[in-house]
Amino acid sequence: MSRSLKKGPYVDQKLIKKISKVKRGDKTIIKTWSRACTITPEMVGFTIGVHNGREHIPVYIVENMVGHKLGEFSPTRKFIRHGGRMQKEEEAAQAAAQKKDLVEAKKEIEQKTGSKEESK
Repeated sequence: MSRSLKKGPYVDQKLIKKISKVKRGDKTIIKTWSRACTITPEMVGFTIGVHNGREHIPVYIVENMVGHKLGEFSPTRKFIRHGGRMQKEEEAAQAAAQKKDLVEAKKEIEQKTGSKEESK
């Protein structure tokens, strides 16, 4: 459910104050813990360090981000992979196929370079 139009978007006033102190082209990262803050046009061009629960992830604000929340660009969970025995078997099969392709490619290159040297 979205926020009421009567209330307007939530923007953290401390963050706006920090942004007003920094120049637009400056490379400094503005740290914030306010993930619920809505991105406004005044924030475009700044790099904001959004806290994900463990560290501040630098997010460079561009025009397409206006209207979204800061937390959308700082994931809190790290996806490793879906696991299990079947997944490991598939990965092993893929690795074997890639290795086989590399060996075949090397043989082709050796044959091409060997035939060029013989013709000289």
